[in-house]
Amino acid sequence: MILLWGLPGDRPLTAVHDALCQQGHEIALVDRRMVLETAIELFAGTSLTGTIMIQNRSIDLARVTAFYIRSYCSADLPLIQRAGQGSLEWQHAINVDDVLLSWAELTPATVVNRPSAMASNNSKPYQASFIQSVGFEVPATLITTDPEAVADFHHLYGEVIYKSISGVRSIVSRLTDAHAQRIADITWCPTQFQEYVPGTDYRVHVIGDEIFACAITSPSDDYRYATAQGATTEIHSCELPIDIENRCVALARALRMSVVGVDLRARADGRWYCFEVNPSPAFTYYQQATGQPMARALARLLGAGSTEGRKPNSAVRNLIPP
Repeated sequence: MILLWGLPGDRPLTAVHDALCQQGHEIALVDRRMVLETAIELFAGTSLTGTIMIQNRSIDLARVTAFYIRSYCSADLPLIQRAGQGSLEWQHAINVDDVLLSWAELTPATVVNRPSAMASNNSKPYQASFIQSVGFEVPATLITTDPEAVADFHHLYGEVIYKSISGVRSIVSRLTDAHAQRIADITWCPTQFQEYVPGTDYRVHVIGDEIFACAITSPSDDYRYATAQGATTEIHSCELPIDIENRCVALARALRMSVVGVDLRARADGRWYCFEVNPSPAFTYYQQATGQPMARALARLLGAGSTEGRKPNSAVRNLIPP
C-alpha cells in the first residue's frame, strides 16, 4: 500500500495519485481537511505498528511500503484557525501531525521525503554548506540585521538580491534605491542578501535515479512571479552536462532525499551556481510546461517500495482520539 498525505486538489499530490492509479497500485489518502476526524495509534518497539482511523476507515501502517508527504501544517487549515491556537481542535491537529511525522521517521518504508531530511530547508545557510560540498558555487551572501552592513555589501557587489533565510517561500527581488526607506526594517528580521549572478536559470528535478532538467528564460528576478508582474516566462526541457547532473544527484543524496528540486544558474563563463534545494517541489508547474513525465517517475519510485530504512529505536505509545 502507498500512503499519500496532503490536500485533495494539490496538483503534485493529484498527479502522483493519478499516476499510481494508472500503474495499478493500492493507495490510501490521508486528507488533511479531515484532521479532526482522524486518529492515530502508533507503537514503536522491536517492531513498528500502528493504525490511522479516518471516520469508518482504518489504515494499517504495517502494510504501507511507501509514503508521499506534501508538506503543510494542519494547524493552518481554516477550520483550525477559526478554532484558535490552544483550542482542543488545534491541539488535536498538532498531535496528529506529530505522530504521523514521527512514524515517517521510523518506518522502513520509502518516504518522500523524511521530515528530518526536509528540515535542512528551514535554514538556507545550513543548506548552502551541502550545496558547496558537492562542488556548486553559491553567491556571496550576507545575513544581517544591520542596515549599514547592507549598504557596504551593496557597494561591494553593485547588484544585490534579497530573500528569506527560512523555508518559507519569498519573492526574490533586486535591491534598489527605492528600498532605502524600508531597509531599517531588517533590524527586526534577519534577512539574506546575495550578489546578483547573471546567467540562465535551470530547475533540475531529481526523482530517485532519474533527472529532469528545464531551462528557463524570464526577464524577472524571480521567474515564478513573472506572470503577475506582466512578464513572460519560457520553460523547456534540456540536457545538462553530465558532471552537473552528477552533482545534482550527489546533492540529493547528501541531503538524504530521494526527490528534490534544485535551482541552478549558469553564467556565460561556464560557472554553475546553485541557489537552493526544494524538498517538496511543485514539479507539475514544470511538467505542464515541458511534458516531462515526472509524476510517473515519482509513482515508480513510490511503487518500488522499500524494506530498507532505520529500525524503530524506542518504545513509545501515542493514542490520539478523534
